[in-house]
Amino acid sequence: MFTKQKSYAGDGSYPISYYGVVAVEGAHVGWGASGRNGGQVVNGINAGLSTIQRRCGEDAARFIGGLVQEGGKIIRRLVSQYQIECDLKPGNIYTAYTPAHMKELEAKQVLWRKYGMDDHQLLDRGALRKLVNSEAYCGGMLDTTGAHMHPLNLALGEARAFESIGGTIYEQSPVTRVDHEAARPAVYTERGEVSARIVVLCGNAYLGDAVPKLVSRVMPVSTQMITTAPLGEELGNSLIPSDMCVEDVRYILDYFRLSADKRMIFGGGTVYGGTDPADVIAKLRPNLEKLFPQLKGVTIDYAWSGNFALSFTRVPQMGRIGTNTYFAHGYSGHGVTGSHLFGRTLAEAIDGDTTRYDVFEKLPWYPFPGGRMFRAQYSTIGSWWYMLRDAVGW
Repeated sequence: MFTKQKSYAGDGSYPISYYGVVAVEGAHVGWGASGRNGGQVVNGINAGLSTIQRRCGEDAARFIGGLVQEGGKIIRRLVSQYQIECDLKPGNIYTAYTPAHMKELEAKQVLWRKYGMDDHQLLDRGALRKLVNSEAYCGGMLDTTGAHMHPLNLALGEARAFESIGGTIYEQSPVTRVDHEAARPAVYTERGEVSARIVVLCGNAYLGDAVPKLVSRVMPVSTQMITTAPLGEELGNSLIPSDMCVEDVRYILDYFRLSADKRMIFGGGTVYGGTDPADVIAKLRPNLEKLFPQLKGVTIDYAWSGNFALSFTRVPQMGRIGTNTYFAHGYSGHGVTGSHLFGRTLAEAIDGDTTRYDVFEKLPWYPFPGGRMFRAQYSTIGSWWYMLRDAVGW
């Protein structure tokens, strides 16, 4: 929340270089998706540029296509400027199970090149095996501008940077209500309230019912992760010789990487409505062992779930309710890069330059069918269709 009369954009190395800014955190820094995510710095948005092109037009696709790598660039600048120790490493690999998946990657490469991104290399089965040692895939695509890191350490490092330039963070202060109709909006928490010249809502999947106007725009969806015991240098490096992060192109995908201490961090699965499965390990272990049979029976040291905010179109949303209350959410699984890009875009808008904000604000959005009560059920039915497509390799 911007409590004083002036905000400014700084030297561009931080999404917002704050002046008189208060951040209200419901739990502690990194408790939500920013600390629990898979640590993959994936360029682009969930919907893909082809979807943007079809739904929003060529101009919007060209504009967004020119920005999809910016979130990762912001992260790299932050890590460098503030010396954040988060094990940042380069490279992201998309993997294909079927020839149809490879055609999808080929189309993605063509479209990304159209919008100025020439950092993607298609990989046949043999080339991919040198980077990801699994027999499950028929090929893939390498994005050299992607990356991976320790997400909680990144969040904590950014919080320290925020405080070092004058920001204030109030933890353990869950927001219960936001008065966005007033000329000077106010945020109410269980511990007190803050009024501000401008409020930015960035609770994403964890905003809950605090702002009823935003409830229909996104739905919390949980994803699950497991982490093995340390595998050792030899075994770990034999699994992912490239030490890059990996994700497949299915609708219900798997994603994984090695940690700095050579654990396999493996994620996947979705539960609509944000509920946690009864046994995360039982859900994910079969997928892990199918990709890497040499890990059969490996010790799992940690398992957890976390929510991301899914929009109906898989396109993130940015806008304003009332006069001085902004929001950004719905990254649909691409929040690591998306939140950094949107944070910077909002900072520009608040400081008076709405050029990029205006484009995002005008993108169409649709509520989930079924309302609050039935949206999870309807979305689950839809996901079954995509799971069927994944199963038959469409």
